[in-house]
Amino acid sequence: MIKLPPHAPGMTVGLFGGSFNPPHEGHRLVALTALRRARLDALWVMVTPGNPLKNPAQAPPFAQRFAAAKTFFRHPRIRVTDFEATLGVRYSWQTVEFLLRRASGVKFVWIMGADNLAGFHRWRRWRDIAKNLPILVVDRPGATHSAAFGGVGGWFARWRLPEAQAPLLPRRRPPALALLHGPRSALSSTQLRRRASP
Repeated sequence: MIKLPPHAPGMTVGLFGGSFNPPHEGHRLVALTALRRARLDALWVMVTPGNPLKNPAQAPPFAQRFAAAKTFFRHPRIRVTDFEATLGVRYSWQTVEFLLRRASGVKFVWIMGADNLAGFHRWRRWRDIAKNLPILVVDRPGATHSAAFGGVGGWFARWRLPEAQAPLLPRRRPPALALLHGPRSALSSTQLRRRASP
């Protein structure tokens, strides 16, 4: 039996996935900005068992990354979950399909940094994610313009909500997207790994 964090029909829940190798202040800003500005009831940090777009040899074991995320994200409305690893999914569209079946009454919102939106077109079946869940994008250094106007950001143009309407996003029929601006951190997991390497 797959165990999910506490939830109930009608709740608004943000889904924030990633390798978190390691988690850093940029991740925290995305999570807290999404919680506050979209007025979410909860946010689930989903530590992925493996990112198909990244070299698995560069990632520490899942248990290590999961433990680091649990230590890092300490907030009463944030839950760090390992259900993707337990479920054995490889792609985010599989996670979305599972959650829509398992917790159909919950209003889920997909959360990502603007840097991830710039590469969203490389995700397997990204349009299925976009057509099933509203997406909340939080600005990240160096990705503001591409998130707003380029690539996938341009594809979303007709379904984009004004920033002030972010609280409406969880109940908006997808496709729907809101781009939030605010405090940003230039930190990245790649930078932190480089600093830590001998």
